[in-house]
Amino acid sequence: MSMAEGLMLVVYAICLAFIFCYSMAQLHLTVLYWLHRRGRHKLHTLPYTLRQDWPALITVQLPVYNERYVVARLLEAVAAFDYPHNRLQIQILDDSTDDTTAIIEEKLKAYPHLHIQHIRRVERTGYKAGALQHGLAQATGEYIAIFDADFLPKPDFLKQTIAAFTDPQIGVVQTRWSHLNSDYSLLTRLQAFGLNAHFTVEQTGRNSGGHFMNFNGTAGVWRKACILDAGGWQADTLTEDLDLSYRAQLRGWQFLYMEDVEAPAELPAAMGALKSQQFRWTKGAAETARKHLGRVLRSSVSFSTKLHAFFHLLNSAIFVCVLLTAILSLPVLFLKNNLPELALFFQLGYALLLSLAALVAFYWSAHSAHSASAWRTTVWFVPEFILFLSISMGLSLHNSIAVLEGYFGKKTPFVRTPKYNIVNAKDSWRKQGYGIKSISPVTILEGLLALYFIFGIGAAFRLQDYGQLPFHLMLAFGFGTVFFYSLFHSRQA
Repeated sequence: MSMAEGLMLVVYAICLAFIFCYSMAQLHLTVLYWLHRRGRHKLHTLPYTLRQDWPALITVQLPVYNERYVVARLLEAVAAFDYPHNRLQIQILDDSTDDTTAIIEEKLKAYPHLHIQHIRRVERTGYKAGALQHGLAQATGEYIAIFDADFLPKPDFLKQTIAAFTDPQIGVVQTRWSHLNSDYSLLTRLQAFGLNAHFTVEQTGRNSGGHFMNFNGTAGVWRKACILDAGGWQADTLTEDLDLSYRAQLRGWQFLYMEDVEAPAELPAAMGALKSQQFRWTKGAAETARKHLGRVLRSSVSFSTKLHAFFHLLNSAIFVCVLLTAILSLPVLFLKNNLPELALFFQLGYALLLSLAALVAFYWSAHSAHSASAWRTTVWFVPEFILFLSISMGLSLHNSIAVLEGYFGKKTPFVRTPKYNIVNAKDSWRKQGYGIKSISPVTILEGLLALYFIFGIGAAFRLQDYGQLPFHLMLAFGFGTVFFYSLFHSRQA
């Protein structure tokens, strides 16, 4: 065996080990989730519907940048809050450069009874983080509620969340995202599949286990004192929400997750928009890991919390490991055939099966959370899970580039995800403004990788070794689908 072959096998084994350990961490969160459900109890506080006094001052911040299709419905939803108007300040943090500003000004004429500030900055310094920090200086509320432009919070959202601040050490109350257009297309359905697992199993598991969790950037409420104590909003990462979450929790603030309170939002319907969002999330997570992982490991929190924080902050690295494992799986297939003396080593590949079983438990738990029938859940779950896993692997090249840029400190601007007010099947994002082209050299490489794994499928039959065949089938489908959608949606944009 040559040195190059040995190095390749070492990298392959390290990637498999990381995927396995990450999956075991997700399995532990699944166990914590089920323990929480079994021992679940209602808070012993006065139901908010029976309260007559709401003394807390709340500032609602709405960061907006070129949102002509959704800003009007956002203002309508916020204006419908049933919280006492004399205790409510609404800030529209408007950095728009198109007709969104005019739409806002016209819409505000309908709400003269509300305390609404339409705040414009000279420069979009710091992007969303900069807008939130700029608004914070003028915020009069003890609590800060934040909503992105595509969210439609329900009228009682503020009453439900403010009632949960029962301890002065609670710095954040985060709620669950639901989806306005999950049934719009295959892409939106699979996004909902993944997000539901995060907002059901992962957030609940972290919170109930006393581990670090994150504010999700929107549909949550901060205690203003917590933001100030943690150092305010900072724009040195693309995930200012994750960054501030870790700074606050390292300062001893507690977070509370309310799975039963939901805030509906719009999912990206076009591949260009989805890739833009994924790039920002994965790169921002890598930047935050670069910034805070050392501090977390040196902190006084428990070993289990450090372990979960390690995989939480490094969760975007899973895309790099998946990509390397996938690319190396084909030469490993040939090496396995030529080096029978390493048969024991190649059996490490079965770690993927254990990892898969852990992920099945994780996603099945989320899928079954709001279903009355376990059998019906499973019937729908199996094809959805296979499709979700395939498309996720198909995005691994695109996301790996984002992750590596984050780890190596390459700075890129904050590119917001466009929203088009897509709710029903008849709604369309095509020929609208804000289109994001998704054809790039990376797209071409995704197409080539689809061909690469089709070759791997043929190699399995040639070598009569079918251990990697399901993996290569999913990879070929995943990269092929991402390539197709990238081309098709770019033509329609």
